[in-house]
Amino acid sequence: MATAKRNATAPAPRRLDGVSGGLTLVRRGGTCDGREQHLDTVDARRSTQRERTMMRSVLHYWMLWSALLAMPLTAAYAATSGAPGPLRVHPSNPRYFTDGTKYPDGSLKAVYLTGSHTWNNLVDMGTNDPPKAFDFDAYLDFLQRNNHNFIRLWTWDSVTTDPDPSGATRLVAPLPWARTGPGKALDGKPKFDLTKFNPAYFERLRTRVAAAGRRDLYVSVMLFEGWGLTRGNRRPPNPGWAWRGHPFHPENNINGINAGVDADGLTGEVHSLANPIVNAIQATYIRKVIDTVNDLDNVLYEVINEGGQKAWDWWVVNQVHDYEKTKPKQHPVGITGHGAERLDSMLASPADWVSPGRTDGYGGDPPAWDEKKVSLLDTDHGAAGNVAWVWKSLLRGHNPLFMDAYDGSVSPVEARCEPVRRAMGHSRRLAERVTLAAMTPRDALASTAYCLANPGKEYLVYLPNGGEVTMDLSGATGMLVAEWFNPRTGAPTNAGTVEGGAKRSLRAPFEGDAVLHLEAPKGGDQP
Repeated sequence: MATAKRNATAPAPRRLDGVSGGLTLVRRGGTCDGREQHLDTVDARRSTQRERTMMRSVLHYWMLWSALLAMPLTAAYAATSGAPGPLRVHPSNPRYFTDGTKYPDGSLKAVYLTGSHTWNNLVDMGTNDPPKAFDFDAYLDFLQRNNHNFIRLWTWDSVTTDPDPSGATRLVAPLPWARTGPGKALDGKPKFDLTKFNPAYFERLRTRVAAAGRRDLYVSVMLFEGWGLTRGNRRPPNPGWAWRGHPFHPENNINGINAGVDADGLTGEVHSLANPIVNAIQATYIRKVIDTVNDLDNVLYEVINEGGQKAWDWWVVNQVHDYEKTKPKQHPVGITGHGAERLDSMLASPADWVSPGRTDGYGGDPPAWDEKKVSLLDTDHGAAGNVAWVWKSLLRGHNPLFMDAYDGSVSPVEARCEPVRRAMGHSRRLAERVTLAAMTPRDALASTAYCLANPGKEYLVYLPNGGEVTMDLSGATGMLVAEWFNPRTGAPTNAGTVEGGAKRSLRAPFEGDAVLHLEAPKGGDQP
Protein backbone atom coordinates (compact mmCIF):
# COMPACT_ATOMS: atom_id res chain seq x y z
CA MET A 1 0.00 0.00 0.00
CA ALA A 2 1.37 3.41 -0.98
CA THR A 3 1.34 5.97 1.83
CA ALA A 4 2.56 9.52 2.11
CA LYS A 5 5.74 10.08 4.12
CA ARG A 6 4.84 10.99 7.72
CA ASN A 7 6.64 13.47 9.92
CA ALA A 8 8.28 11.68 12.86
CA THR A 9 6.64 14.03 15.39
CA ALA A 10 3.22 13.98 13.80
CA PRO A 11 0.39 11.85 15.25
CA ALA A 12 0.12 8.37 13.78
CA PRO A 13 -2.43 8.01 11.01
CA ARG A 14 -5.88 7.29 12.43
CA ARG A 15 -7.59 4.42 10.63
CA LEU A 16 -11.23 4.96 9.74
CA ASP A 17 -12.90 1.95 8.16
CA GLY A 18 -15.80 2.61 5.86
CA VAL A 19 -18.06 0.49 8.08
CA SER A 20 -17.57 -0.27 11.78
CA GLY A 21 -19.68 -1.82 14.55
CA GLY A 22 -22.60 -0.05 16.28
CA LEU A 23 -25.51 2.06 15.05
CA THR A 24 -26.47 1.34 11.42
CA LEU A 25 -27.86 4.07 9.17
CA VAL A 26 -30.07 2.86 6.32
CA ARG A 27 -31.38 4.66 3.25
CA ARG A 28 -33.98 2.95 1.08
CA GLY A 29 -33.84 3.22 -2.69
CA GLY A 30 -30.21 4.31 -2.65
CA THR A 31 -29.06 1.90 -5.32
CA CYS A 32 -30.11 1.70 -8.96
CA ASP A 33 -32.35 -1.31 -8.27
CA GLY A 34 -34.02 0.27 -5.23
CA ARG A 35 -32.53 -2.07 -2.60
CA GLU A 36 -31.82 -0.93 0.94
CA GLN A 37 -28.34 0.49 1.29
CA HIS A 38 -26.43 0.26 4.59
CA LEU A 39 -24.56 3.53 4.71
CA ASP A 40 -22.56 3.54 7.89
CA THR A 41 -22.26 2.02 11.31
CA VAL A 42 -21.07 3.98 14.33
CA ASP A 43 -19.98 2.67 17.73
CA ALA A 44 -22.03 4.94 19.97
CA ARG A 45 -20.81 3.28 23.17
CA ARG A 46 -17.24 4.52 22.74
CA SER A 47 -17.99 7.92 21.21
CA THR A 48 -17.48 11.20 23.03
CA GLN A 49 -20.16 13.87 23.34
CA ARG A 50 -18.36 15.88 20.65
CA GLU A 51 -18.33 12.88 18.30
CA ARG A 52 -22.03 12.21 18.96
CA THR A 53 -22.80 15.81 18.07
CA MET A 54 -20.78 15.37 14.90
CA MET A 55 -22.63 12.15 14.11
CA ARG A 56 -25.93 14.05 14.17
CA SER A 57 -24.41 16.61 11.81
CA VAL A 58 -23.20 13.85 9.52
CA LEU A 59 -26.63 12.23 9.50
CA HIS A 60 -28.24 15.59 8.68
CA TYR A 61 -25.89 16.11 5.74
CA TRP A 62 -26.27 12.55 4.59
CA MET A 63 -30.06 12.70 4.51
CA LEU A 64 -29.88 15.88 2.43
CA TRP A 65 -27.47 14.30 -0.07
CA SER A 66 -29.49 11.07 -0.12
CA ALA A 67 -32.59 13.00 -1.10
CA LEU A 68 -30.67 14.65 -3.94
CA LEU A 69 -29.26 11.37 -5.20
CA ALA A 70 -32.71 9.75 -5.10
CA MET A 71 -34.23 12.45 -7.33
CA PRO A 72 -34.85 11.84 -11.00
CA LEU A 73 -32.05 13.48 -12.98
CA THR A 74 -34.42 16.03 -14.48
CA ALA A 75 -35.36 17.22 -11.00
CA ALA A 76 -31.86 17.03 -9.58
CA TYR A 77 -30.48 19.25 -12.31
CA ALA A 78 -33.46 21.53 -12.83
CA ALA A 79 -31.53 24.36 -11.22
CA THR A 80 -28.96 24.25 -14.02
CA SER A 81 -31.45 24.59 -16.87
CA GLY A 82 -31.88 27.97 -18.49
CA ALA A 83 -28.43 29.20 -17.49
CA PRO A 84 -28.13 32.97 -17.92
CA GLY A 85 -25.57 32.98 -20.68
CA PRO A 86 -23.08 31.08 -22.85
CA LEU A 87 -20.12 29.33 -21.29
CA ARG A 88 -16.97 31.33 -20.61
CA VAL A 89 -13.70 30.36 -19.00
CA HIS A 90 -14.02 30.53 -15.22
CA PRO A 91 -12.08 33.65 -14.13
CA SER A 92 -10.56 32.13 -10.98
CA ASN A 93 -10.30 28.47 -12.02
CA PRO A 94 -9.65 28.26 -15.79
CA ARG A 95 -9.71 24.46 -15.76
CA TYR A 96 -13.46 24.83 -16.14
CA PHE A 97 -16.11 26.95 -17.76
CA THR A 98 -18.84 28.83 -15.95
CA ASP A 99 -22.33 29.57 -17.20
CA GLY A 100 -22.75 32.57 -14.94
CA THR A 101 -24.73 30.90 -12.14
CA LYS A 102 -23.45 31.50 -8.62
CA TYR A 103 -23.04 29.87 -5.24
CA PRO A 104 -24.87 31.40 -2.25
CA ASP A 105 -21.75 33.44 -1.42
CA GLY A 106 -21.91 35.09 -4.84
CA SER A 107 -18.92 33.30 -6.40
CA LEU A 108 -19.26 31.76 -9.85
CA LYS A 109 -20.00 28.07 -10.17
CA ALA A 110 -17.83 25.86 -12.38
CA VAL A 111 -19.32 23.70 -15.15
CA TYR A 112 -17.80 20.24 -15.55
CA LEU A 113 -18.24 18.86 -19.07
CA THR A 114 -18.31 15.18 -19.99
CA GLY A 115 -20.03 13.05 -22.61
CA SER A 116 -20.02 10.63 -25.52
CA HIS A 117 -19.73 11.88 -29.08
CA THR A 118 -19.93 9.89 -32.29
CA TRP A 119 -18.90 10.50 -35.91
CA ASN A 120 -22.32 10.67 -37.56
CA ASN A 121 -24.24 12.79 -35.05
CA LEU A 122 -24.53 15.68 -37.57
CA VAL A 123 -23.86 14.25 -41.04
CA ASP A 124 -25.15 10.84 -42.04
CA MET A 125 -22.64 8.13 -42.98
CA GLY A 126 -23.20 4.79 -44.67
CA THR A 127 -22.92 2.63 -47.76
CA ASN A 128 -26.45 3.43 -48.95
CA ASP A 129 -27.18 6.44 -51.16
CA PRO A 130 -28.35 8.51 -49.39
CA PRO A 131 -26.79 7.13 -46.22
CA LYS A 132 -29.11 5.96 -43.47
CA ALA A 133 -30.43 8.84 -41.35
CA PHE A 134 -29.06 9.16 -37.82
CA ASP A 135 -31.72 9.11 -35.08
CA PHE A 136 -30.69 12.21 -33.15
CA ASP A 137 -33.57 12.11 -30.67
CA ALA A 138 -32.61 8.56 -29.65
CA TYR A 139 -29.02 9.76 -29.27
CA LEU A 140 -30.14 12.56 -26.95
CA ASP A 141 -32.13 10.01 -24.92
CA PHE A 142 -28.96 7.92 -24.63
CA LEU A 143 -26.94 10.90 -23.42
CA GLN A 144 -29.51 11.82 -20.81
CA ARG A 145 -29.77 8.25 -19.53
CA ASN A 146 -26.03 8.34 -18.92
CA ASN A 147 -26.11 11.81 -17.32
CA HIS A 148 -23.84 13.36 -19.96
CA ASN A 149 -23.87 17.09 -20.68
CA PHE A 150 -21.53 17.61 -23.66
CA ILE A 151 -21.02 16.42 -27.24
CA ARG A 152 -18.81 17.27 -30.17
CA LEU A 153 -21.07 17.71 -33.19
CA TRP A 154 -19.11 16.26 -36.09
CA THR A 155 -18.89 17.85 -39.49
CA TRP A 156 -17.16 16.19 -42.43
CA ASP A 157 -15.20 17.81 -45.27
CA SER A 158 -15.54 15.17 -48.00
CA VAL A 159 -18.39 13.31 -49.71
CA THR A 160 -17.04 9.97 -48.44
CA THR A 161 -15.28 8.69 -45.36
CA ASP A 162 -12.91 5.75 -45.03
CA PRO A 163 -14.29 2.44 -46.36
CA ASP A 164 -16.24 0.15 -44.05
CA PRO A 165 -14.63 -3.12 -42.82
CA SER A 166 -15.68 -4.90 -46.03
CA GLY A 167 -14.01 -2.24 -48.19
CA ALA A 168 -17.28 -0.68 -49.37
CA THR A 169 -17.38 3.07 -49.89
CA ARG A 170 -19.20 5.01 -47.19
CA LEU A 171 -21.02 8.14 -48.29
CA VAL A 172 -21.46 11.31 -46.25
CA ALA A 173 -24.33 13.83 -46.43
CA PRO A 174 -25.26 16.62 -46.16
CA LEU A 175 -22.27 18.97 -46.69
CA PRO A 176 -22.36 22.77 -46.24
CA TRP A 177 -22.26 23.73 -49.92
CA ALA A 178 -24.98 23.25 -52.52
CA ARG A 179 -24.52 20.76 -55.37
CA THR A 180 -25.98 22.66 -58.29
CA GLY A 181 -23.83 21.74 -61.28
CA PRO A 182 -23.47 22.21 -64.15
CA GLY A 183 -21.24 19.24 -64.66
CA LYS A 184 -20.48 16.16 -62.64
CA ALA A 185 -18.01 15.90 -59.77
CA LEU A 186 -15.66 12.92 -59.36
CA ASP A 187 -18.38 10.97 -57.54
CA GLY A 188 -20.75 11.34 -60.50
CA LYS A 189 -23.07 13.82 -58.80
CA PRO A 190 -23.52 17.55 -59.57
CA LYS A 191 -20.53 19.76 -58.81
CA PHE A 192 -20.55 22.09 -55.81
CA ASP A 193 -21.18 25.81 -56.11
CA LEU A 194 -18.97 27.25 -53.37
CA THR A 195 -20.88 30.55 -53.45
CA LYS A 196 -24.10 28.83 -52.34
CA PHE A 197 -24.83 27.06 -49.10
CA ASN A 198 -26.88 23.91 -48.66
CA PRO A 199 -29.95 24.89 -46.56
CA ALA A 200 -30.42 21.30 -45.38
CA TYR A 201 -27.02 21.33 -43.65
CA PHE A 202 -27.60 24.54 -41.71
CA GLU A 203 -31.20 23.72 -40.85
CA ARG A 204 -30.01 20.42 -39.41
CA LEU A 205 -27.16 22.14 -37.56
CA ARG A 206 -29.47 24.59 -35.83
CA THR A 207 -32.19 22.03 -35.12
CA ARG A 208 -29.78 19.63 -33.45
CA VAL A 209 -27.93 22.22 -31.40
CA ALA A 210 -31.24 23.65 -30.20
CA ALA A 211 -32.63 20.18 -29.41
CA ALA A 212 -29.52 19.39 -27.35
CA GLY A 213 -29.89 22.69 -25.51
CA ARG A 214 -33.42 21.81 -24.48
CA ARG A 215 -31.91 18.74 -22.78
CA ASP A 216 -29.26 20.89 -21.00
CA LEU A 217 -26.49 19.55 -23.25
CA TYR A 218 -23.60 21.67 -24.46
CA VAL A 219 -22.55 21.25 -28.10
CA SER A 220 -19.14 21.89 -29.61
CA VAL A 221 -19.83 22.73 -33.24
CA MET A 222 -16.98 21.36 -35.34
CA LEU A 223 -16.20 23.80 -38.14
CA PHE A 224 -13.82 21.63 -40.21
CA GLU A 225 -12.61 18.02 -40.21
CA GLY A 226 -8.91 17.30 -40.70
CA TRP A 227 -8.36 13.61 -39.96
CA GLY A 228 -9.61 12.59 -43.41
CA LEU A 229 -7.02 14.63 -45.30
CA THR A 230 -4.10 14.20 -42.92
CA ARG A 231 -4.45 10.56 -41.82
CA GLY A 232 -7.35 8.55 -43.18
CA ASN A 233 -6.61 9.74 -46.72
CA ARG A 234 -3.39 7.71 -46.85
CA ARG A 235 -4.86 4.39 -45.80
CA PRO A 236 -5.19 1.46 -48.20
CA PRO A 237 -7.10 0.19 -50.08
CA ASN A 238 -8.21 3.59 -51.42
CA PRO A 239 -5.59 6.28 -50.68
CA GLY A 240 -6.57 9.78 -51.68
CA TRP A 241 -10.31 9.33 -51.09
CA ALA A 242 -10.64 12.42 -48.87
CA TRP A 243 -9.05 14.77 -51.41
CA ARG A 244 -10.89 13.31 -54.41
CA GLY A 245 -14.17 13.81 -52.55
CA HIS A 246 -13.44 17.31 -51.26
CA PRO A 247 -15.50 20.27 -52.57
CA PHE A 248 -12.27 22.27 -52.99
CA HIS A 249 -10.85 19.73 -55.46
CA PRO A 250 -10.81 21.39 -58.91
CA GLU A 251 -12.93 18.61 -60.42
CA ASN A 252 -15.64 18.96 -57.77
CA ASN A 253 -16.74 22.61 -58.00
CA ILE A 254 -17.93 25.04 -60.66
CA ASN A 255 -15.94 27.97 -59.26
CA GLY A 256 -12.46 27.03 -60.47
CA ILE A 257 -11.27 26.52 -56.89
CA ASN A 258 -8.23 24.29 -56.37
CA ALA A 259 -6.89 24.16 -52.83
CA GLY A 260 -3.69 22.62 -54.21
CA VAL A 261 -2.07 19.32 -53.37
CA ASP A 262 1.07 18.32 -51.54
CA ALA A 263 4.03 16.61 -53.19
CA ASP A 264 2.42 13.15 -53.33
CA GLY A 265 -0.82 14.42 -54.83
CA LEU A 266 -2.99 12.88 -52.12
CA THR A 267 -3.78 15.72 -49.75
CA GLY A 268 -5.22 19.13 -50.55
CA GLU A 269 -3.76 22.09 -48.70
CA VAL A 270 -7.22 23.03 -47.54
CA HIS A 271 -6.49 23.89 -43.92
CA SER A 272 -3.71 26.41 -44.45
CA LEU A 273 -3.29 30.06 -45.42
CA ALA A 274 -1.70 29.12 -48.76
CA ASN A 275 -4.68 30.18 -50.87
CA PRO A 276 -6.44 33.49 -50.04
CA ILE A 277 -9.42 32.65 -52.27
CA VAL A 278 -9.99 29.40 -50.39
CA ASN A 279 -9.64 31.26 -47.10
CA ALA A 280 -12.25 33.80 -48.20
CA ILE A 281 -14.70 30.94 -48.88
CA GLN A 282 -13.89 29.43 -45.48
CA ALA A 283 -14.41 32.78 -43.73
CA THR A 284 -17.84 33.14 -45.35
CA TYR A 285 -18.72 29.64 -44.20
CA ILE A 286 -17.58 30.37 -40.62
CA ARG A 287 -19.81 33.44 -40.52
CA LYS A 288 -22.73 31.37 -41.82
CA VAL A 289 -22.29 28.84 -39.01
CA ILE A 290 -22.18 31.64 -36.44
CA ASP A 291 -25.28 33.28 -37.91
CA THR A 292 -27.03 29.93 -37.59
CA VAL A 293 -26.36 29.25 -33.89
CA ASN A 294 -25.11 32.46 -32.26
CA ASP A 295 -28.30 33.09 -30.29
CA LEU A 296 -28.07 29.66 -28.57
CA ASP A 297 -26.44 29.49 -25.15
CA ASN A 298 -25.23 25.88 -25.32
CA VAL A 299 -22.70 26.45 -28.14
CA LEU A 300 -18.94 26.03 -28.27
CA TYR A 301 -16.84 25.94 -31.44
CA GLU A 302 -14.04 23.59 -32.46
CA VAL A 303 -11.71 24.76 -35.22
CA ILE A 304 -11.01 21.36 -36.73
CA ASN A 305 -10.73 17.73 -35.76
CA GLU A 306 -7.06 16.71 -35.87
CA GLY A 307 -5.81 18.95 -38.62
CA GLY A 308 -4.93 22.46 -39.66
CA GLN A 309 -1.63 24.26 -39.83
CA LYS A 310 -0.85 26.45 -36.85
CA ALA A 311 -1.29 29.82 -38.57
CA TRP A 312 -4.60 28.67 -40.10
CA ASP A 313 -5.90 27.27 -36.78
CA TRP A 314 -5.24 30.57 -35.07
CA TRP A 315 -6.78 32.46 -37.99
CA VAL A 316 -10.00 30.44 -37.63
CA VAL A 317 -10.13 31.16 -33.88
CA ASN A 318 -9.77 34.87 -34.59
CA GLN A 319 -12.39 34.71 -37.33
CA VAL A 320 -14.90 33.35 -34.82
CA HIS A 321 -13.94 35.75 -32.03
CA ASP A 322 -13.95 38.80 -34.29
CA TYR A 323 -17.28 38.03 -35.92
CA GLU A 324 -18.97 37.14 -32.64
CA LYS A 325 -17.96 40.54 -31.24
CA THR A 326 -20.56 41.95 -33.63
CA LYS A 327 -23.18 39.50 -32.35
CA PRO A 328 -25.32 39.37 -29.20
CA LYS A 329 -23.43 36.40 -27.73
CA GLN A 330 -19.86 35.14 -27.59
CA HIS A 331 -18.94 31.46 -27.25
CA PRO A 332 -15.73 29.55 -26.47
CA VAL A 333 -13.52 28.37 -29.33
CA GLY A 334 -11.15 25.38 -29.08
CA ILE A 335 -8.28 23.63 -30.84
CA THR A 336 -7.88 19.86 -30.64
CA GLY A 337 -4.71 17.79 -30.49
CA HIS A 338 -3.30 15.29 -32.98
CA GLY A 339 -3.23 17.96 -35.69
CA ALA A 340 -0.33 20.13 -36.84
CA GLU A 341 -0.03 21.71 -33.39
CA ARG A 342 1.39 20.37 -30.15
CA LEU A 343 0.19 21.41 -26.71
CA ASP A 344 2.60 24.34 -26.22
CA SER A 345 1.37 25.90 -29.44
CA MET A 346 -2.29 25.36 -28.57
CA LEU A 347 -1.79 26.92 -25.14
CA ALA A 348 -0.17 29.96 -26.74
CA SER A 349 -3.04 30.31 -29.22
CA PRO A 350 -6.06 32.64 -28.89
CA ALA A 351 -8.30 29.59 -28.27
CA ASP A 352 -10.36 29.33 -25.07
CA TRP A 353 -10.07 25.57 -24.70
CA VAL A 354 -7.79 22.81 -25.95
CA SER A 355 -7.87 19.06 -26.27
CA PRO A 356 -4.41 17.60 -25.59
CA GLY A 357 -3.46 14.28 -27.15
CA ARG A 358 -1.38 11.25 -26.32
CA THR A 359 1.59 12.75 -28.16
CA ASP A 360 1.49 15.55 -25.57
CA GLY A 361 1.66 13.06 -22.70
CA TYR A 362 -2.07 12.87 -21.99
CA GLY A 363 -2.83 9.18 -22.30
CA GLY A 364 -4.13 6.75 -19.70
CA ASP A 365 -2.67 8.65 -16.73
CA PRO A 366 -3.15 12.34 -17.58
CA PRO A 367 -0.96 14.81 -15.65
CA ALA A 368 -2.55 17.43 -13.42
CA TRP A 369 -3.85 20.38 -15.43
CA ASP A 370 -2.60 23.77 -14.27
CA GLU A 371 -2.96 25.77 -17.47
CA LYS A 372 -4.99 28.87 -18.29
CA LYS A 373 -7.27 27.18 -20.82
CA VAL A 374 -9.94 24.55 -20.27
CA SER A 375 -8.85 20.97 -21.06
CA LEU A 376 -11.41 18.79 -22.85
CA LEU A 377 -9.54 15.50 -22.66
CA ASP A 378 -10.80 13.23 -25.43
CA THR A 379 -10.19 9.57 -26.18
CA ASP A 380 -10.43 10.51 -29.86
CA HIS A 381 -6.96 12.03 -29.58
CA GLY A 382 -5.22 9.02 -28.05
CA ALA A 383 -6.27 9.14 -24.41
CA ALA A 384 -7.14 5.79 -22.84
CA GLY A 385 -10.83 5.06 -22.56
CA ASN A 386 -11.63 3.16 -19.38
CA VAL A 387 -13.32 3.78 -16.03
CA ALA A 388 -10.07 4.63 -14.23
CA TRP A 389 -9.20 7.20 -16.91
CA VAL A 390 -12.50 9.01 -16.36
CA TRP A 391 -11.82 9.44 -12.65
CA LYS A 392 -8.15 10.27 -13.08
CA SER A 393 -9.18 12.99 -15.52
CA LEU A 394 -11.67 14.52 -13.09
CA LEU A 395 -9.24 14.39 -10.17
CA ARG A 396 -6.53 16.09 -12.23
CA GLY A 397 -8.61 18.98 -13.47
CA HIS A 398 -9.72 17.78 -16.91
CA ASN A 399 -13.13 17.40 -18.56
CA PRO A 400 -13.22 13.83 -20.04
CA LEU A 401 -14.85 13.09 -23.40
CA PHE A 402 -15.38 9.68 -25.01
CA MET A 403 -15.21 8.85 -28.72
CA ASP A 404 -18.14 6.45 -28.65
CA ALA A 405 -19.06 3.91 -31.33
CA TYR A 406 -22.61 4.36 -29.97
CA ASP A 407 -24.84 2.22 -32.22
CA GLY A 408 -22.05 0.52 -34.19
CA SER A 409 -23.08 2.09 -37.51
CA VAL A 410 -19.60 3.57 -38.12
CA SER A 411 -17.33 1.48 -35.88
CA PRO A 412 -17.92 -1.69 -33.82
CA VAL A 413 -19.07 -1.14 -30.25
CA GLU A 414 -16.43 -2.29 -27.75
CA ALA A 415 -17.03 -3.92 -24.38
CA ARG A 416 -15.42 -0.93 -22.64
CA CYS A 417 -18.04 1.52 -23.94
CA GLU A 418 -20.83 0.95 -21.43
CA PRO A 419 -18.67 1.14 -18.27
CA VAL A 420 -17.03 4.34 -19.53
CA ARG A 421 -20.40 5.89 -20.34
CA ARG A 422 -21.67 5.16 -16.84
CA ALA A 423 -18.48 6.37 -15.19
CA MET A 424 -18.68 9.73 -16.97
CA GLY A 425 -22.22 10.20 -15.70
CA HIS A 426 -21.23 9.26 -12.16
CA SER A 427 -18.26 11.63 -12.32
CA ARG A 428 -20.51 14.48 -13.37
CA ARG A 429 -22.93 13.75 -10.54
CA LEU A 430 -20.12 13.98 -8.01
CA ALA A 431 -18.49 17.00 -9.69
CA GLU A 432 -21.77 18.87 -9.31
CA ARG A 433 -21.97 18.05 -5.61
CA VAL A 434 -18.60 19.49 -4.70
CA THR A 435 -17.60 23.16 -4.81
CA LEU A 436 -15.63 22.52 -7.97
CA ALA A 437 -14.73 26.13 -8.70
CA ALA A 438 -12.66 26.29 -5.49
CA MET A 439 -10.83 22.98 -6.06
CA THR A 440 -7.51 22.36 -7.80
CA PRO A 441 -5.36 19.25 -8.40
CA ARG A 442 -3.28 18.61 -5.25
CA ASP A 443 -1.65 15.23 -5.86
CA ALA A 444 0.72 15.58 -2.89
CA LEU A 445 -2.18 15.53 -0.41
CA ALA A 446 -3.07 11.88 -1.13
CA SER A 447 -0.88 8.79 -1.15
CA THR A 448 -2.57 7.71 -4.40
CA ALA A 449 -1.57 11.05 -6.03
CA TYR A 450 -5.11 11.64 -7.34
CA CYS A 451 -6.58 14.49 -5.34
CA LEU A 452 -8.70 17.50 -6.16
CA ALA A 453 -8.91 19.80 -3.16
CA ASN A 454 -9.70 23.09 -1.54
CA PRO A 455 -7.29 22.39 1.35
CA GLY A 456 -8.88 22.62 4.74
CA LYS A 457 -12.39 22.64 3.33
CA GLU A 458 -12.96 19.91 0.78
CA TYR A 459 -11.09 16.95 -0.75
CA LEU A 460 -11.92 14.51 -3.54
CA VAL A 461 -9.59 11.50 -3.85
CA TYR A 462 -9.37 8.57 -6.25
CA LEU A 463 -8.02 5.17 -5.21
CA PRO A 464 -7.42 3.28 -8.49
CA ASN A 465 -6.64 0.06 -6.64
CA GLY A 466 -9.04 0.56 -3.74
CA GLY A 467 -7.83 -0.33 -0.27
CA GLU A 468 -6.39 2.44 1.86
CA VAL A 469 -5.29 6.02 1.27
CA THR A 470 -3.30 8.30 3.54
CA MET A 471 -4.46 11.91 3.41
CA ASP A 472 -2.52 14.97 4.48
CA LEU A 473 -5.20 16.89 6.37
CA SER A 474 -2.80 19.22 8.15
CA GLY A 475 -4.53 22.18 6.49
CA ALA A 476 -7.89 21.28 8.05
CA THR A 477 -9.08 22.11 11.55
CA GLY A 478 -11.87 20.26 13.32
CA MET A 479 -13.81 17.39 11.87
CA LEU A 480 -14.51 16.54 8.21
CA VAL A 481 -17.53 14.61 6.94
CA ALA A 482 -16.35 11.51 5.05
CA GLU A 483 -18.15 9.71 2.26
CA TRP A 484 -17.11 6.93 -0.11
CA PHE A 485 -18.36 6.74 -3.68
CA ASN A 486 -18.28 3.68 -5.90
CA PRO A 487 -16.98 4.92 -9.28
CA ARG A 488 -18.55 2.02 -11.20
CA THR A 489 -22.03 1.95 -9.70
CA GLY A 490 -22.40 5.51 -8.42
CA ALA A 491 -23.43 4.27 -4.98
CA PRO A 492 -22.40 6.48 -2.01
CA THR A 493 -21.47 5.15 1.44
CA ASN A 494 -21.37 7.37 4.51
CA ALA A 495 -18.13 6.98 6.50
CA GLY A 496 -18.66 9.14 9.57
CA THR A 497 -16.06 11.79 10.29
CA VAL A 498 -12.32 12.23 10.27
CA GLU A 499 -10.36 14.78 12.29
CA GLY A 500 -8.13 17.23 10.49
CA GLY A 501 -4.79 18.63 11.57
CA ALA A 502 -2.57 15.67 10.63
CA LYS A 503 -2.17 12.75 8.26
CA ARG A 504 -5.01 10.25 8.41
CA SER A 505 -5.53 6.86 6.78
CA LEU A 506 -8.91 5.76 5.48
CA ARG A 507 -9.93 2.44 3.98
CA ALA A 508 -12.61 1.93 1.34
CA PRO A 509 -15.56 -0.19 2.54
CA PHE A 510 -15.85 -2.12 -0.75
CA GLU A 511 -13.60 -3.93 -3.19
CA GLY A 512 -12.17 -2.32 -6.31
CA ASP A 513 -11.39 1.29 -7.09
CA ALA A 514 -13.00 3.96 -4.95
CA VAL A 515 -13.53 7.69 -4.59
CA LEU A 516 -13.39 9.48 -1.24
CA HIS A 517 -15.05 12.82 -0.49
CA LEU A 518 -14.12 14.81 2.62
CA GLU A 519 -15.80 18.09 3.47
CA ALA A 520 -15.81 20.46 6.42
CA PRO A 521 -19.37 21.08 7.67
CA LYS A 522 -20.66 24.53 6.87
CA GLY A 523 -21.95 27.26 9.13
CA GLY A 524 -24.02 26.20 12.09
CA ASP A 525 -23.47 22.51 11.46
CA GLN A 526 -19.88 22.74 12.72
CA PRO A 527 -19.71 21.06 16.17
